[in-house]
Amino acid sequence: MREWWRGAVIYQIYPRSFCDGNDDGLGDLPGITAKLGYVRDLGVDGIWLSPIFTSPMKDGGYDVADYCDIDPIFGTLADFDRLVERAHELGLKVIIDQVYSHSSDLNPWFRESRQSRDNPKADWYVWSLPQADGTPPNNWLSVFGGPAWSWDPRRRQYYMHNFLPEQPELNFHNDDVQRAILDVARFWLDRGVDGFRLDVANFFMHDPLLRDNPPSGQTDTVKPYRMQRPLHNRSRPETFQFVARLRHCLDEYPERMAVAEIASETPLKDMVDYTDGPERYHTAYTFEFLRDTFSAAHIRTAVSQASRGSPDAWPSWAFSNHDVMRVLTRWGGFEATPWFAKLLIAVLVSLRGTAFLYQGEELGLPQARVPYDRLRDPEGITFWPDYESRDNARTPMPWTAGIAHAGFSTVEPWLPVDPVHIDRAVDRQEADEASPLNFTKRFLAWRKQHPALIGGDIRFFETAEPVLAFERLGEGGRLLCAFNLARTPARADLGFDGTATRLPAPDLPGTVKGRTVTLPGYGAVFARLD
Repeated sequence: MREWWRGAVIYQIYPRSFCDGNDDGLGDLPGITAKLGYVRDLGVDGIWLSPIFTSPMKDGGYDVADYCDIDPIFGTLADFDRLVERAHELGLKVIIDQVYSHSSDLNPWFRESRQSRDNPKADWYVWSLPQADGTPPNNWLSVFGGPAWSWDPRRRQYYMHNFLPEQPELNFHNDDVQRAILDVARFWLDRGVDGFRLDVANFFMHDPLLRDNPPSGQTDTVKPYRMQRPLHNRSRPETFQFVARLRHCLDEYPERMAVAEIASETPLKDMVDYTDGPERYHTAYTFEFLRDTFSAAHIRTAVSQASRGSPDAWPSWAFSNHDVMRVLTRWGGFEATPWFAKLLIAVLVSLRGTAFLYQGEELGLPQARVPYDRLRDPEGITFWPDYESRDNARTPMPWTAGIAHAGFSTVEPWLPVDPVHIDRAVDRQEADEASPLNFTKRFLAWRKQHPALIGGDIRFFETAEPVLAFERLGEGGRLLCAFNLARTPARADLGFDGTATRLPAPDLPGTVKGRTVTLPGYGAVFARLD
Protein backbone atom coordinates (compact mmCIF):
# COMPACT_ATOMS: atom_id res chain seq x y z
CA MET A 1 0.00 0.00 0.00
CA ARG A 2 1.40 3.40 -0.98
CA GLU A 3 2.00 5.80 1.90
CA TRP A 4 -0.36 8.77 1.64
CA TRP A 5 2.44 11.33 1.37
CA ARG A 6 4.19 9.74 -1.62
CA GLY A 7 3.13 11.82 -4.59
CA ALA A 8 0.73 13.90 -2.50
CA VAL A 9 0.07 17.57 -3.21
CA ILE A 10 0.36 19.64 -0.02
CA TYR A 11 -0.97 23.20 0.20
CA GLN A 12 1.14 25.55 2.32
CA ILE A 13 -0.80 28.04 4.42
CA TYR A 14 0.94 31.07 5.91
CA PRO A 15 -1.51 31.63 8.79
CA ARG A 16 -1.00 35.39 9.26
CA SER A 17 -2.01 35.98 5.65
CA PHE A 18 -4.64 33.38 4.80
CA CYS A 19 -7.93 34.50 6.36
CA ASP A 20 -8.77 36.80 9.26
CA GLY A 21 -11.51 35.18 11.30
CA ASN A 22 -11.88 37.82 14.01
CA ASP A 23 -11.22 41.06 12.07
CA ASP A 24 -8.05 42.16 13.81
CA GLY A 25 -5.96 42.35 10.63
CA LEU A 26 -4.18 39.03 11.24
CA GLY A 27 -5.03 35.64 9.79
CA ASP A 28 -5.89 33.00 12.37
CA LEU A 29 -6.94 29.39 12.93
CA PRO A 30 -10.73 30.01 12.78
CA GLY A 31 -10.16 31.82 9.47
CA ILE A 32 -8.24 28.85 8.09
CA THR A 33 -10.93 26.44 9.30
CA ALA A 34 -13.59 28.50 7.53
CA LYS A 35 -11.68 28.18 4.24
CA LEU A 36 -10.83 24.47 4.38
CA GLY A 37 -13.65 23.74 1.93
CA TYR A 38 -11.87 25.95 -0.60
CA VAL A 39 -8.63 24.03 0.00
CA ARG A 40 -10.40 20.68 -0.34
CA ASP A 41 -11.97 21.77 -3.62
CA LEU A 42 -8.53 22.49 -5.08
CA GLY A 43 -7.90 18.75 -5.05
CA VAL A 44 -4.88 18.78 -2.75
CA ASP A 45 -4.21 16.04 -0.22
CA GLY A 46 -3.28 18.09 2.83
CA ILE A 47 -2.14 21.37 4.30
CA TRP A 48 1.10 22.58 5.86
CA LEU A 49 0.70 25.30 8.48
CA SER A 50 3.62 27.65 9.03
CA PRO A 51 4.30 28.34 12.74
CA ILE A 52 1.30 29.04 14.97
CA PHE A 53 2.99 28.62 18.37
CA THR A 54 3.44 31.10 21.22
CA SER A 55 6.06 33.56 20.05
CA PRO A 56 7.19 37.19 20.32
CA MET A 57 7.11 37.10 16.50
CA LYS A 58 10.59 38.50 15.95
CA ASP A 59 10.82 36.20 12.92
CA GLY A 60 7.24 35.41 11.97
CA GLY A 61 6.81 32.71 14.60
CA TYR A 62 10.04 30.88 13.84
CA ASP A 63 11.11 32.01 17.30
CA VAL A 64 9.09 29.73 19.58
CA ALA A 65 8.51 30.71 23.20
CA ASP A 66 6.20 27.78 24.01
CA TYR A 67 6.36 24.69 21.82
CA CYS A 68 3.10 23.27 23.17
CA ASP A 69 0.66 26.16 22.91
CA ILE A 70 -0.92 28.36 20.26
CA ASP A 71 -0.09 32.05 20.07
CA PRO A 72 -3.16 34.13 20.96
CA ILE A 73 -2.99 36.02 17.66
CA PHE A 74 -3.91 32.73 15.96
CA GLY A 75 -6.37 31.39 18.53
CA THR A 76 -6.30 28.60 21.09
CA LEU A 77 -5.53 24.91 21.34
CA ALA A 78 -9.28 24.31 21.07
CA ASP A 79 -9.28 26.25 17.78
CA PHE A 80 -6.41 24.08 16.59
CA ASP A 81 -8.25 20.90 17.53
CA ARG A 82 -11.31 22.07 15.62
CA LEU A 83 -9.16 22.82 12.58
CA VAL A 84 -7.62 19.32 12.63
CA GLU A 85 -11.03 17.72 13.10
CA ARG A 86 -12.56 19.68 10.21
CA ALA A 87 -9.61 18.98 7.93
CA HIS A 88 -9.90 15.27 8.59
CA GLU A 89 -13.64 15.39 7.93
CA LEU A 90 -12.81 16.86 4.52
CA GLY A 91 -10.16 14.23 3.81
CA LEU A 92 -7.22 16.60 4.29
CA LYS A 93 -4.03 15.75 6.15
CA VAL A 94 -2.50 18.34 8.48
CA ILE A 95 1.25 19.01 8.65
CA ILE A 96 2.58 21.59 11.07
CA ASP A 97 5.90 23.42 11.19
CA GLN A 98 8.32 22.34 13.89
CA VAL A 99 11.22 24.65 14.73
CA TYR A 100 13.69 22.52 16.66
CA SER A 101 17.02 24.07 15.74
CA HIS A 102 16.46 27.16 17.87
CA SER A 103 13.90 28.71 20.19
CA SER A 104 12.96 32.22 21.20
CA ASP A 105 15.09 33.92 23.82
CA LEU A 106 11.82 34.25 25.75
CA ASN A 107 11.40 30.47 25.91
CA PRO A 108 11.53 29.36 29.59
CA TRP A 109 14.31 26.93 28.66
CA PHE A 110 16.58 29.75 27.57
CA ARG A 111 15.55 32.05 30.39
CA GLU A 112 16.71 29.40 32.83
CA SER A 113 19.82 28.52 30.82
CA ARG A 114 21.13 32.09 30.80
CA GLN A 115 20.87 32.56 34.58
CA SER A 116 24.06 30.68 35.45
CA ARG A 117 26.58 28.14 34.24
CA ASP A 118 25.41 25.42 36.62
CA ASN A 119 21.60 25.45 36.56
CA PRO A 120 19.67 22.38 35.30
CA LYS A 121 19.38 23.82 31.78
CA ALA A 122 22.78 25.49 31.64
CA ASP A 123 23.86 23.21 28.79
CA TRP A 124 20.59 23.27 26.84
CA TYR A 125 21.93 25.98 24.51
CA VAL A 126 25.28 26.54 22.81
CA TRP A 127 27.43 28.64 25.13
CA SER A 128 31.13 29.46 24.96
CA LEU A 129 33.71 31.65 26.61
CA PRO A 130 35.17 34.54 24.62
CA GLN A 131 38.58 34.41 23.07
CA ALA A 132 41.43 36.03 25.00
CA ASP A 133 40.72 39.38 23.35
CA GLY A 134 37.00 39.26 24.21
CA THR A 135 35.83 38.47 20.68
CA PRO A 136 33.38 35.63 19.86
CA PRO A 137 34.61 32.03 20.01
CA ASN A 138 34.97 31.69 16.23
CA ASN A 139 34.09 33.27 12.89
CA TRP A 140 30.63 31.75 12.40
CA LEU A 141 28.12 34.16 10.84
CA SER A 142 24.38 34.58 11.20
CA VAL A 143 22.18 34.08 8.15
CA PHE A 144 20.53 37.39 9.02
CA GLY A 145 23.80 39.34 9.25
CA GLY A 146 26.63 39.78 11.72
CA PRO A 147 28.29 37.21 14.00
CA ALA A 148 26.44 34.04 15.00
CA TRP A 149 27.26 34.88 18.64
CA SER A 150 25.81 37.32 21.16
CA TRP A 151 27.23 38.23 24.57
CA ASP A 152 25.23 37.50 27.71
CA PRO A 153 26.45 39.53 30.72
CA ARG A 154 24.81 37.23 33.29
CA ARG A 155 26.81 34.17 32.27
CA ARG A 156 29.69 36.21 30.88
CA GLN A 157 29.65 33.94 27.87
CA TYR A 158 28.57 34.08 24.26
CA TYR A 159 25.55 32.12 23.02
CA MET A 160 25.14 30.94 19.45
CA HIS A 161 22.37 31.88 17.02
CA ASN A 162 22.30 30.96 13.32
CA PHE A 163 19.61 33.57 12.77
CA LEU A 164 18.49 36.48 14.99
CA PRO A 165 20.07 37.07 18.42
CA GLU A 166 16.54 36.43 19.71
CA GLN A 167 16.76 32.86 18.29
CA PRO A 168 19.38 31.03 20.40
CA GLU A 169 20.50 27.62 19.17
CA LEU A 170 19.48 24.56 21.16
CA ASN A 171 22.33 22.20 22.04
CA PHE A 172 21.40 18.88 20.47
CA HIS A 173 24.57 17.31 21.85
CA ASN A 174 22.66 17.30 25.14
CA ASP A 175 20.46 14.22 25.47
CA ASP A 176 18.00 16.08 27.71
CA VAL A 177 17.36 18.51 24.85
CA GLN A 178 16.67 15.68 22.44
CA ARG A 179 14.23 14.06 24.87
CA ALA A 180 12.44 17.37 25.45
CA ILE A 181 12.04 17.92 21.71
CA LEU A 182 10.71 14.39 21.24
CA ASP A 183 8.15 15.13 23.95
CA VAL A 184 7.10 18.19 21.93
CA ALA A 185 6.68 15.99 18.85
CA ARG A 186 4.51 13.53 20.78
CA PHE A 187 2.36 16.36 22.14
CA TRP A 188 1.30 17.33 18.62
CA LEU A 189 1.10 13.77 17.31
CA ASP A 190 -1.24 12.95 20.18
CA ARG A 191 -3.43 15.86 19.05
CA GLY A 192 -3.85 14.20 15.66
CA VAL A 193 -1.47 15.97 13.31
CA ASP A 194 -0.42 13.88 10.33
CA GLY A 195 3.15 15.09 10.06
CA PHE A 196 5.77 17.75 10.51
CA ARG A 197 7.61 20.15 8.26
CA LEU A 198 10.97 20.49 9.97
CA ASP A 199 12.47 23.94 9.70
CA VAL A 200 16.20 24.06 8.81
CA ALA A 201 16.36 20.35 9.51
CA ASN A 202 20.10 20.09 8.86
CA PHE A 203 21.00 22.86 11.36
CA PHE A 204 20.43 20.87 14.56
CA MET A 205 24.05 20.07 15.37
CA HIS A 206 27.24 22.11 15.57
CA ASP A 207 30.91 21.23 15.75
CA PRO A 208 31.68 20.83 19.48
CA LEU A 209 35.24 22.00 18.83
CA LEU A 210 33.86 25.30 17.46
CA ARG A 211 36.32 25.33 14.56
CA ASP A 212 36.32 28.32 12.20
CA ASN A 213 34.44 28.00 8.91
CA PRO A 214 36.56 28.36 5.75
CA PRO A 215 35.88 31.06 3.13
CA SER A 216 33.54 30.20 0.27
CA GLY A 217 35.30 32.32 -2.33
CA GLN A 218 32.16 34.39 -2.88
CA THR A 219 32.33 38.16 -2.54
CA ASP A 220 28.68 38.81 -1.73
CA THR A 221 28.69 42.15 0.07
CA VAL A 222 24.92 42.11 0.66
CA LYS A 223 24.88 38.90 2.74
CA PRO A 224 28.29 38.14 4.31
CA TYR A 225 26.97 34.72 5.38
CA ARG A 226 27.50 33.54 1.82
CA MET A 227 31.20 34.37 2.05
CA GLN A 228 31.74 31.34 4.30
CA ARG A 229 31.30 27.61 3.89
CA PRO A 230 29.30 26.72 7.01
CA LEU A 231 30.95 23.31 7.43
CA HIS A 232 30.92 23.42 11.21
CA ASN A 233 27.48 24.80 12.05
CA ARG A 234 25.32 23.13 9.39
CA SER A 235 24.81 19.62 7.93
CA ARG A 236 26.91 17.99 10.63
CA PRO A 237 27.09 14.15 10.51
CA GLU A 238 26.01 14.00 14.17
CA THR A 239 22.59 15.27 13.09
CA PHE A 240 21.60 11.81 11.86
CA GLN A 241 21.62 10.48 15.44
CA PHE A 242 18.72 12.74 16.30
CA VAL A 243 17.01 12.17 12.95
CA ALA A 244 16.86 8.44 13.75
CA ARG A 245 15.31 9.12 17.16
CA LEU A 246 12.69 11.42 15.66
CA ARG A 247 11.86 8.87 12.95
CA HIS A 248 11.39 6.17 15.59
CA CYS A 249 9.06 8.53 17.46
CA LEU A 250 7.00 9.13 14.31
CA ASP A 251 6.87 5.40 13.60
CA GLU A 252 5.06 4.91 16.92
CA TYR A 253 2.08 6.65 15.26
CA PRO A 254 0.53 5.07 12.13
CA GLU A 255 0.48 7.06 8.90
CA ARG A 256 2.59 9.98 10.17
CA MET A 257 5.44 11.60 8.28
CA ALA A 258 8.14 14.27 8.34
CA VAL A 259 9.31 16.50 5.49
CA ALA A 260 12.63 18.23 6.06
CA GLU A 261 13.74 21.62 4.79
CA ILE A 262 17.34 21.26 3.62
CA ALA A 263 19.54 24.29 2.95
CA SER A 264 23.11 23.31 2.15
CA GLU A 265 26.04 23.55 -0.23
CA THR A 266 25.09 20.20 -1.79
CA PRO A 267 21.28 20.30 -1.55
CA LEU A 268 20.41 17.36 -3.79
CA LYS A 269 22.96 15.05 -2.21
CA ASP A 270 21.83 16.08 1.26
CA MET A 271 18.17 15.64 0.30
CA VAL A 272 18.95 12.02 -0.53
CA ASP A 273 21.14 11.50 2.56
CA TYR A 274 18.42 12.82 4.87
CA THR A 275 15.68 10.61 3.38
CA ASP A 276 17.47 7.37 2.45
CA GLY A 277 16.29 4.61 4.72
CA PRO A 278 14.03 3.83 7.69
CA GLU A 279 16.06 5.97 10.12
CA ARG A 280 15.84 9.13 8.06
CA TYR A 281 13.07 11.61 7.31
CA HIS A 282 10.29 10.39 5.04
CA THR A 283 10.96 13.10 2.46
CA ALA A 284 12.72 16.44 2.08
CA TYR A 285 12.81 19.50 -0.13
CA THR A 286 15.59 21.93 -0.90
CA PHE A 287 15.90 25.41 -2.37
CA GLU A 288 16.88 23.90 -5.73
CA PHE A 289 13.73 25.22 -7.45
CA LEU A 290 13.31 28.22 -5.15
CA ARG A 291 16.06 30.22 -6.83
CA ASP A 292 16.33 32.19 -10.06
CA THR A 293 17.51 29.44 -12.42
CA PHE A 294 14.74 28.25 -14.73
CA SER A 295 15.37 25.93 -17.65
CA ALA A 296 14.46 22.48 -18.87
CA ALA A 297 18.07 21.39 -18.31
CA HIS A 298 18.03 22.54 -14.68
CA ILE A 299 14.81 20.69 -13.87
CA ARG A 300 15.97 17.58 -15.71
CA THR A 301 19.37 17.54 -14.01
CA ALA A 302 18.05 18.19 -10.49
CA VAL A 303 15.28 15.59 -10.55
CA SER A 304 17.51 13.01 -12.25
CA GLN A 305 20.25 13.53 -9.69
CA ALA A 306 17.80 13.07 -6.83
CA SER A 307 16.41 9.90 -8.41
CA ARG A 308 19.87 8.44 -9.06
CA GLY A 309 21.02 9.14 -5.51
CA SER A 310 18.86 6.35 -4.13
CA PRO A 311 15.83 4.48 -5.46
CA ASP A 312 14.30 4.59 -1.98
CA ALA A 313 14.83 8.25 -1.09
CA TRP A 314 11.65 10.19 -1.89
CA PRO A 315 12.04 13.86 -2.87
CA SER A 316 9.68 16.77 -2.43
CA TRP A 317 9.57 19.80 -4.71
CA ALA A 318 8.33 23.37 -4.31
CA PHE A 319 8.46 26.31 -6.71
CA SER A 320 7.27 28.89 -4.15
CA ASN A 321 7.06 29.34 -0.40
CA HIS A 322 7.01 32.06 2.25
CA ASP A 323 10.78 32.63 2.10
CA VAL A 324 11.32 33.41 -1.58
CA MET A 325 9.98 35.52 -4.44
CA ARG A 326 6.79 34.08 -5.90
CA VAL A 327 7.61 31.77 -8.78
CA LEU A 328 5.42 33.51 -11.37
CA THR A 329 7.60 36.63 -11.08
CA ARG A 330 10.88 34.92 -10.27
CA TRP A 331 10.79 32.76 -13.41
CA GLY A 332 8.43 34.75 -15.61
CA GLY A 333 8.90 38.40 -14.68
CA PHE A 334 6.18 40.84 -13.70
CA GLU A 335 4.57 40.48 -17.14
CA ALA A 336 4.09 36.71 -16.80
CA THR A 337 0.74 35.51 -18.13
CA PRO A 338 -1.88 33.23 -16.57
CA TRP A 339 -0.81 30.57 -19.10
CA PHE A 340 2.62 30.52 -17.50
CA ALA A 341 1.01 30.06 -14.07
CA LYS A 342 -0.92 27.05 -15.39
CA LEU A 343 2.18 25.54 -16.93
CA LEU A 344 4.12 25.81 -13.67
CA ILE A 345 1.37 24.03 -11.75
CA ALA A 346 1.34 21.21 -14.31
CA VAL A 347 5.14 20.81 -14.28
CA LEU A 348 5.40 20.79 -10.50
CA VAL A 349 2.77 18.15 -9.85
CA SER A 350 3.98 15.95 -12.72
CA LEU A 351 7.51 15.46 -11.33
CA ARG A 352 8.41 12.39 -9.31
CA GLY A 353 7.99 13.43 -5.70
CA THR A 354 5.65 15.15 -3.29
CA ALA A 355 4.56 18.62 -4.42
CA PHE A 356 4.12 21.68 -2.21
CA LEU A 357 1.87 24.49 -3.47
CA TYR A 358 2.11 27.84 -1.69
CA GLN A 359 -1.11 29.74 -1.02
CA GLY A 360 -1.91 31.96 -4.01
CA GLU A 361 0.13 29.86 -6.42
CA GLU A 362 -3.16 28.43 -7.69
CA LEU A 363 -4.24 32.00 -8.45
CA GLY A 364 -1.10 32.83 -10.38
CA LEU A 365 -0.24 35.62 -7.97
CA PRO A 366 2.84 37.65 -8.89
CA GLN A 367 5.28 38.98 -6.32
CA ALA A 368 3.74 41.80 -4.26
CA ARG A 369 5.38 45.10 -3.42
CA VAL A 370 5.35 46.14 0.25
CA PRO A 371 6.58 49.68 1.07
CA TYR A 372 9.62 49.88 3.32
CA ASP A 373 7.65 51.48 6.16
CA ARG A 374 5.28 48.47 6.22
CA LEU A 375 7.95 45.74 6.27
CA ARG A 376 7.93 43.27 9.15
CA ASP A 377 10.56 40.81 7.93
CA PRO A 378 13.77 41.34 9.93
CA GLU A 379 15.93 39.97 7.11
CA GLY A 380 14.22 42.21 4.56
CA ILE A 381 14.66 45.28 6.77
CA THR A 382 18.34 44.55 7.46
CA PHE A 383 19.29 44.08 3.81
CA TRP A 384 16.90 46.62 2.24
CA PRO A 385 16.93 47.77 -0.56
CA ASP A 386 19.39 45.26 -2.08
CA TYR A 387 17.51 42.16 -0.93
CA GLU A 388 13.99 41.03 -1.78
CA SER A 389 12.03 41.10 1.47
CA ARG A 390 10.20 37.90 2.28
CA ASP A 391 7.17 40.05 3.13
CA ASN A 392 6.61 40.57 -0.60
CA ALA A 393 5.61 36.90 -0.81
CA ARG A 394 3.59 36.96 2.41
CA THR A 395 0.86 39.51 1.71
CA PRO A 396 -2.78 38.63 2.45
CA MET A 397 -4.71 36.18 0.33
CA PRO A 398 -7.17 38.02 -1.98
CA TRP A 399 -10.56 36.40 -1.54
CA THR A 400 -13.08 38.92 -2.86
CA ALA A 401 -12.49 41.77 -5.29
CA GLY A 402 -14.46 44.96 -4.82
CA ILE A 403 -14.50 45.01 -1.01
CA ALA A 404 -12.01 46.30 1.53
CA HIS A 405 -8.66 44.50 1.64
CA ALA A 406 -9.87 41.94 -0.93
CA GLY A 407 -11.98 40.20 1.68
CA PHE A 408 -9.06 39.11 3.84
CA SER A 409 -10.15 41.35 6.74
CA THR A 410 -12.51 44.23 7.40
CA VAL A 411 -9.68 46.22 9.01
CA GLU A 412 -6.22 47.18 7.81
CA PRO A 413 -4.22 43.93 7.57
CA TRP A 414 -0.75 43.39 8.97
CA LEU A 415 0.66 43.68 5.45
CA PRO A 416 -1.10 45.58 2.66
CA VAL A 417 -2.93 43.77 -0.14
CA ASP A 418 -1.15 44.48 -3.41
CA PRO A 419 -3.61 46.15 -5.84
CA VAL A 420 -2.37 43.85 -8.61
CA HIS A 421 -3.65 40.88 -6.62
CA ILE A 422 -7.20 42.18 -6.44
CA ASP A 423 -7.93 41.39 -10.09
CA ARG A 424 -6.81 37.80 -9.38
CA ALA A 425 -9.00 37.35 -6.31
CA VAL A 426 -10.65 34.00 -5.68
CA ASP A 427 -14.18 35.14 -6.49
CA ARG A 428 -13.19 36.48 -9.91
CA GLN A 429 -11.24 33.36 -10.77
CA GLU A 430 -14.01 31.05 -9.65
CA ALA A 431 -16.28 32.81 -12.18
CA ASP A 432 -13.72 32.46 -14.99
CA GLU A 433 -13.43 28.95 -16.44
CA ALA A 434 -10.08 29.84 -18.02
CA SER A 435 -8.50 31.06 -14.75
CA PRO A 436 -5.44 29.48 -13.13
CA LEU A 437 -7.63 28.56 -10.15
CA ASN A 438 -10.09 26.52 -12.20
CA PHE A 439 -7.23 25.01 -14.17
CA THR A 440 -5.61 23.87 -10.91
CA LYS A 441 -8.82 22.18 -9.80
CA ARG A 442 -9.28 20.40 -13.14
CA PHE A 443 -5.66 19.38 -13.48
CA LEU A 444 -5.33 17.97 -9.95
CA ALA A 445 -8.55 16.00 -10.46
CA TRP A 446 -7.22 14.68 -13.78
CA ARG A 447 -3.87 13.80 -12.18
CA LYS A 448 -5.61 11.53 -9.66
CA GLN A 449 -6.84 9.40 -12.55
CA HIS A 450 -3.24 8.57 -13.53
CA PRO A 451 -1.38 6.68 -10.77
CA ALA A 452 1.93 6.87 -12.66
CA LEU A 453 1.94 10.64 -12.04
CA ILE A 454 1.61 10.06 -8.31
CA GLY A 455 3.93 7.22 -7.43
CA GLY A 456 5.68 6.20 -10.63
CA ASP A 457 9.33 6.37 -11.60
CA ILE A 458 10.64 9.03 -13.97
CA ARG A 459 12.86 8.93 -17.04
CA PHE A 460 13.85 12.08 -18.91
CA PHE A 461 14.32 12.60 -22.62
CA GLU A 462 17.30 14.66 -23.73
CA THR A 463 15.72 17.71 -25.32
CA ALA A 464 16.91 21.13 -26.39
CA GLU A 465 15.54 24.21 -24.64
CA PRO A 466 12.81 25.10 -24.01
CA VAL A 467 11.23 21.63 -24.09
CA LEU A 468 11.10 19.54 -20.92
CA ALA A 469 10.02 15.96 -21.55
CA PHE A 470 9.91 12.79 -19.48
CA GLU A 471 7.91 9.66 -18.98
CA ARG A 472 6.39 8.46 -15.73
CA LEU A 473 6.35 4.70 -15.33
CA GLY A 474 4.14 2.92 -12.86
CA GLU A 475 0.66 1.59 -12.29
CA GLY A 476 -1.28 2.08 -15.51
CA GLY A 477 1.82 1.89 -17.72
CA ARG A 478 3.95 4.61 -19.26
CA LEU A 479 2.87 8.25 -19.42
CA LEU A 480 4.59 10.83 -21.61
CA CYS A 481 4.76 14.40 -20.25
CA ALA A 482 6.15 17.20 -22.43
CA PHE A 483 6.18 20.93 -21.67
CA ASN A 484 7.21 24.07 -23.52
CA LEU A 485 8.78 26.41 -20.96
CA ALA A 486 8.81 29.40 -23.34
CA ARG A 487 6.08 31.67 -24.71
CA THR A 488 7.04 30.90 -28.34
CA PRO A 489 6.11 27.61 -30.08
CA ALA A 490 8.48 24.63 -29.92
CA ARG A 491 8.84 21.13 -31.38
CA ALA A 492 10.93 18.16 -30.28
CA ASP A 493 11.59 14.66 -31.59
CA LEU A 494 11.67 12.52 -28.46
CA GLY A 495 12.64 9.19 -29.98
CA PHE A 496 10.65 7.11 -27.50
CA ASP A 497 9.82 3.45 -27.96
CA GLY A 498 6.27 2.52 -28.87
CA THR A 499 3.33 4.60 -29.98
CA ALA A 500 1.85 7.63 -28.26
CA THR A 501 -1.86 8.23 -27.73
CA ARG A 502 -2.61 11.77 -26.61
CA LEU A 503 -4.54 12.11 -23.36
CA PRO A 504 -7.02 14.97 -22.87
CA ALA A 505 -5.23 16.82 -20.06
CA PRO A 506 -7.19 19.97 -19.15
CA ASP A 507 -6.38 23.25 -20.89
CA LEU A 508 -2.90 22.35 -22.09
CA PRO A 509 -2.73 22.63 -25.89
CA GLY A 510 -0.18 20.46 -27.61
CA THR A 511 -0.01 17.51 -30.00
CA VAL A 512 2.06 14.40 -30.51
CA LYS A 513 2.48 12.76 -33.90
CA GLY A 514 4.76 9.81 -34.26
CA ARG A 515 7.62 10.65 -31.90
CA THR A 516 7.37 14.43 -32.31
CA VAL A 517 5.62 16.78 -29.94
CA THR A 518 4.41 20.17 -31.15
CA LEU A 519 3.77 22.69 -28.42
CA PRO A 520 2.47 26.26 -28.53
CA GLY A 521 3.90 28.79 -26.10
CA TYR A 522 3.55 27.43 -22.54
CA GLY A 523 1.84 24.40 -24.00
CA ALA A 524 2.04 20.79 -22.88
CA VAL A 525 1.01 17.36 -24.00
CA PHE A 526 0.37 14.14 -22.10
CA ALA A 527 0.17 10.80 -23.86
CA ARG A 528 -0.05 7.10 -23.09
CA LEU A 529 2.92 5.17 -24.46
CA ASP A 530 2.21 1.64 -25.71
